[in-house]
Amino acid sequence: MLDIRMIRERSEEVQQAAVRKRLAFKVEELMAIDDRRRELLTLTENLRAERNRRTEQIKRLLGENRKEEADQERVIAQAMLGKLKETELALRDAEAAYNRCMLLVPNFMSPDTPVGASDEDNVEMRRIGQPPYFAFEPRNHVELGTKLDMIDMERGVKVGGSRQYVLKNNGLRLHRAVQQLALDLLEEKGYTLLDVPVMVKEETLVASGFFPLNRDQTYAIQGEDKWLVGTAEVPLVSYYGGELLDLTSPIRLGAASPCYRSEIGSAGRDVHGLYRVHQFAKVEQVVICQADLQLAGQLLEQMTANAEELLQLLELPYRVVAVCSGDMSQKNYKQYDLETWMPSRNNYGETHSASLLLDFQARRSRIRYRDQEGELKFAYTLNNTMVATPRILIPIIENHQQEDGSIYVPAALRPYLKGQEQLR
Repeated sequence: MLDIRMIRERSEEVQQAAVRKRLAFKVEELMAIDDRRRELLTLTENLRAERNRRTEQIKRLLGENRKEEADQERVIAQAMLGKLKETELALRDAEAAYNRCMLLVPNFMSPDTPVGASDEDNVEMRRIGQPPYFAFEPRNHVELGTKLDMIDMERGVKVGGSRQYVLKNNGLRLHRAVQQLALDLLEEKGYTLLDVPVMVKEETLVASGFFPLNRDQTYAIQGEDKWLVGTAEVPLVSYYGGELLDLTSPIRLGAASPCYRSEIGSAGRDVHGLYRVHQFAKVEQVVICQADLQLAGQLLEQMTANAEELLQLLELPYRVVAVCSGDMSQKNYKQYDLETWMPSRNNYGETHSASLLLDFQARRSRIRYRDQEGELKFAYTLNNTMVATPRILIPIIENHQQEDGSIYVPAALRPYLKGQEQLR
């Protein structure tokens, strides 16, 4: 959410962001709704003041025993009360329309965000490591995982339906190992680690900027005002909702959680294996800081570097891309994606995403702090995937496969896998 005064001052920039993010939002409609709301607010306040004035007039006339004049004033006041009720009702409707429209306003985009229509227009910034060369015909992760009794797609679908899976034995151990490695890295970097609710209230999803636009991607709990989140970013941002924080130093939060996404609109896309599934796990990082663009930019680079460090420990080739306008969500100001090489796709696949949101989430969540002059300000928020699994298992299994069908275990993971150097 943006401040309405800023929207008015930078209306062309807001509309440009909507167009480039491919959002069906028109700033002039918001301006018209806001004009009507302001007009009704002024009218309501004037009617209330006039009603109060006439009420006092009636009391004065009665006190002076001028009953006939008081009765005349009472008739006028009664008619005015009817008009006031109509105006108050219209104002409530206008306020509701205004609030709905404000939730559709896109965040601004950083000046260096590439302009484009889809992920094909994202701009590569750097590439680390080289895709492996295989002197044999490589297998995909499902073939390898099935052979090593690590993955059971067939029974996963039997139990849970499409885009479901079962991880077994070393598959489960590897799934848990990468999460614990990610958590240990964050703890070393001063993050506070939390176990957070993944079933949240609707207002929590609104406050973190995921609703109203992403409702179709979110599973609802029937009969309750509860939803299953697709990322721990939602509860981590809302953890400090409505609070006044000390942001002398940035607040760094991390969480490991299950996540759920309906994947509406992705029919036929990435249906093979573990790439796009309904249930997964993530280690997420969220940082809350002062409203300082230079500081926030530095933190975005640091959070991205955290995820890169993990990929380097996993000995995986990857690249970092600047996400273009058409691939960016409503709430993001600037975004990087990390894409890891996946031999079965013969391409890089997205495994991490890092975003700076300025005060977009903090305004909705009412997260504030006092600056050096004591002035109240909304904070800035950032988030980044530290690791998402089972998707990360795809490059681990495929890049580290050996000719004999075993899987090489990177040294950083061995302490979490009972010292195994290979999965067999």
